[in-house]
Amino acid sequence: MMRGSSWRSALFVSIAIVLVVAGCAKKTTTQAPTTAPPAPAAAPTVTLSASPTTANAGDIVTLSWSSTNATDLDIQPGVGKVAPDGKTPVQPTDSTTYVITATGAGGTANASVRVTIAAGGAAAPTKVPAGIAELFEQNVKDAFYDFNKADIREDARQALTQTAEFLRSYPEVKVTMEGHCDERGSTEYNLGLGERRAQAAKNYLTSLGIKPDRMDTVSWGKERPFCGEHSENCWQQNRRAHFVMAR
Repeated sequence: MMRGSSWRSALFVSIAIVLVVAGCAKKTTTQAPTTAPPAPAAAPTVTLSASPTTANAGDIVTLSWSSTNATDLDIQPGVGKVAPDGKTPVQPTDSTTYVITATGAGGTANASVRVTIAAGGAAAPTKVPAGIAELFEQNVKDAFYDFNKADIREDARQALTQTAEFLRSYPEVKVTMEGHCDERGSTEYNLGLGERRAQAAKNYLTSLGIKPDRMDTVSWGKERPFCGEHSENCWQQNRRAHFVMAR
């Protein structure tokens, strides 16, 4: 007969064996967690419009666009890389189809718009006597602005007052006010800032009695600098509302 201590020892050994076997069984049935595959990147979208879509050769046409899920946008012909959303002026001399290509992680998207140049090309320009053109250059003064601002400062008030005197004296003259910026900042931002500067000059002339229908505005942003050096003196020359006599 097995003694008490031997019996208890045998029982403990049996229990230990059962626990080890059970633990091994659990380990062998454990499955590694699965990872869901990443969702595919969203496909880009893009739109493009023009205003106006019919013009005379050399007229200013504004291209406007917007996009989603795109990291690279390009407009052709002649514009190049652009921001995800914005607008830019163009001056086609022939009927042109503008195409924007938007590229992102999810692929590529395209949009296009056609600008039609009226038959016969540009309308015959209005003849402006040479004397008036010369007086325009002598008396119409650009308005300059502080960095990142479109407020009419004191020297700009004086320049615009002189311009208003000339325009009152020659009511047949119409003008285009071009908004310009220095090289700092994005193309999209400077197009907006240039438009605000041109509009501020127009509003000031309107307050001096010049009819709004004699004045057009356009923004060139930083695309047509008057000075190409990288200095404050040069940047100041580029921050302006520039006047061009309409033909």
